[in-house]
Amino acid sequence: MADLPEDPDPATEMYRHRTETVSVDRGEGPPLVLSHGTLMDWTMFQPQLDAFADDYRVVTYNNRARTDNWQGPYDLDDLADDCRTLMEAKSIDSAVLGGMSMGGFMALRFALRYPDALEGIVLIDSMAKPHPEDDQEQYNDMVQQTKAAGDVPEQMADIVSNMLFGRTSIEQRTDLVEHWKNRWLTYPGEAVHDEVKSWLHRSGVEDRLDEIEVPVLIVHGEEDISIEPEMSEPMVDQLPNARMETVPEAGHSSNLENPEPVNDAIRSFLEDVY
Repeated sequence: MADLPEDPDPATEMYRHRTETVSVDRGEGPPLVLSHGTLMDWTMFQPQLDAFADDYRVVTYNNRARTDNWQGPYDLDDLADDCRTLMEAKSIDSAVLGGMSMGGFMALRFALRYPDALEGIVLIDSMAKPHPEDDQEQYNDMVQQTKAAGDVPEQMADIVSNMLFGRTSIEQRTDLVEHWKNRWLTYPGEAVHDEVKSWLHRSGVEDRLDEIEVPVLIVHGEEDISIEPEMSEPMVDQLPNARMETVPEAGHSSNLENPEPVNDAIRSFLEDVY
């Protein structure tokens, strides 16, 4: 297995030659690299940057869809290559890799593709299995409409907010939800389409989880309706070394919605790993 991507495309090379424009790098110490989910960007990990930069080197970055290299098609293996290239550009040989939703889909594939570059994995509101066919059809219709519109329609942003945030956030953290909805309205519709298509019809990796030898922390919002906690629970038994923490009063963006218990779980995990 190659240590670095072979024959990388220009979008992957962006993470080598424009590293400082696509990433934030704070703190010193053992590295924690964080990869965001669909429709999000590196700022979704601000609570983790603030919590861990005093003791760890925390790196978070924008995936392709939030850059000028958003054009597809690309897939989760391409995103894993992007992450590995970013780590190499930052002279990070091995790290704990955290990923939210899509970032978690990528992290599992990163573990299979670049096992020597990992110390551990944090999966936030993610899963190893593919989405059910009904969900695939629904999401496909949504992104086709978004692509045709040219941007994210306001009605679509309203729908998505109920998928990416839990009921507590919808009712009580209205400023947080509106902040992200306003961001989504600025995205090119085709960028969102290509982002979702990168993972929508993926194959599952459940049958390969026993190959992932590093410790894994699974964190999941109890109010997540996009990927219900029951969808991630089997990984506790399928992975050789995994633990799971559920997060109250949080949905699909649990690290952002209710960061304190998430940070407690991550800190305990990092102390065990490092």
